[in-house]
Amino acid sequence: MTATRLPSHPLRLALPLVAAVAIAVPLASPVAADTADGTADLRSDLDALLADPALEGALSGVAVASVSEGDVLYENEAAAPLIPASNIKLLTTAAALDVLGAGHTFTTTVSAAEAPAYGRVEGDLYLAGTGDPSLTGDAFDRLAARVAAAGVTEVTGDLLADDTWFDTERLAPDWEADDEPYYYAAQISALTVAANEDLDTGVVNVTASPGTAEGDPVDVELDPMAGNLSIENAARTGAPDAEATADITRAPETNVFTAAGVLPAGGEPFTDLRTVHEPTDHAVHLFAAALEERGVKVLGDIGRGTAPGDTVPLAERESRELGALVLPLMKLSNNGHAEILVKAMGRAAAGEGTWAAGLAELGPALERIGVARTGFEAHDGSGLSRTNRLDAATVIDVLQAVQDEPWFGTWERSLPVAGVSNRMVGGTLADRMRGTAAAGNVRAKTGTLSGASSLSGYVTSADGEELAFAVINNEYPGAAPRGVQDAIAVRLAEFSRWSPTTSGLAARTDDSPSAPDADLECSWAGTC
Repeated sequence: MTATRLPSHPLRLALPLVAAVAIAVPLASPVAADTADGTADLRSDLDALLADPALEGALSGVAVASVSEGDVLYENEAAAPLIPASNIKLLTTAAALDVLGAGHTFTTTVSAAEAPAYGRVEGDLYLAGTGDPSLTGDAFDRLAARVAAAGVTEVTGDLLADDTWFDTERLAPDWEADDEPYYYAAQISALTVAANEDLDTGVVNVTASPGTAEGDPVDVELDPMAGNLSIENAARTGAPDAEATADITRAPETNVFTAAGVLPAGGEPFTDLRTVHEPTDHAVHLFAAALEERGVKVLGDIGRGTAPGDTVPLAERESRELGALVLPLMKLSNNGHAEILVKAMGRAAAGEGTWAAGLAELGPALERIGVARTGFEAHDGSGLSRTNRLDAATVIDVLQAVQDEPWFGTWERSLPVAGVSNRMVGGTLADRMRGTAAAGNVRAKTGTLSGASSLSGYVTSADGEELAFAVINNEYPGAAPRGVQDAIAVRLAEFSRWSPTTSGLAARTDDSPSAPDADLECSWAGTC
């Protein structure tokens, strides 16, 4: 994926519907009375920020509430149902922690049709998954080592992958087909491979390295490589001053990866992530290679099959608890993890690992948490779907209600923190709001699609007052208005209820300390 590609197509939103709903459904809590100049100043400044040219013609749902005082400080189209992008992950993760529990783990098992005798398994060997998003190549190697440690040296039957914990629908029905090759739209399976330390699932690292002289071959690698993948290399090394045009693509519904284009001699390699077709097949082939490395020979084929209920367990891997796994999900806005949680919720609550069953649990879970509002419509768990709808007032309700949950501390720590360079702290906000009152203070979830951008979370005011805020922008004319969003967050960090504030941020300029506007946030461009 290149740094100029938008992750989806232009916004399609029914304006009359939004306007009607925004008028008919007012924010539940009344706006607080002007108790001090500081509150009036805040509203004036936020109005001015929303009048920024970057938002000309846009729809902006904004709400600010005081968690400490329990009042609403500001609202603008707060009940308008807008495309939330990755802000929907706030709902997905909160619901998952309610339905599954912060202590939930994902188990991957290896079992045999019969107990091994004298190192030999008569019959088939089964690899069964329950959606673990942290199964790296090393994890498969350790599973294989445990099989070998159980005394197995030979399997007379097949090695079969059992991914029936989830259904076989790999992509959400309304995702854009053009997104499918890119890592943020990877296929979802109950048995998948995490390709890197960020735990990006259903993908491989692709690398094309030029030779040292013009005409030299280009070295192409996939990692983790497995027997279900193949490479066709048509790339070439050009002159040292040649333009780098190399790319690695995958033919639809295959695992044939083709390298093409030119890399300048002695230049930098081309690197990126690309999705695989049928992650289950990739996982079982990777496990087969690990077994061979550990001295376990499989005489039969590699395929898929459902493990019978009377198989003999040989090895098991248990993931970290959900409370830990939610951190990379939220910090780096991992779409695949969010969709795995949706299907895991469906399996746990309804016995069906499907999008339909999992998404049906969002409303009841939020009600149990204490969110009375129903201002959302979810078609996936990650925010990649352009049919999702969410209003700012509902986001505020969620941000307030979760504070009474036993897992709140875990959930809040998973939010990106503005201006903190450590990527597992700052996440998608690492380069935003540096050098401002919001740096190290704002804890919030980002979101970006073409024509839809959002920022919602918490900020501590100048008086130490805890505020919850939600900003959802749709239909803006140019790049994502993250400069405006950042200016709003900074203004909230400087807010004092009891004294007037004159920060000057109401007139945002291009040299604002906020991060510059851009078409892609780091989670889409793979640069977090």
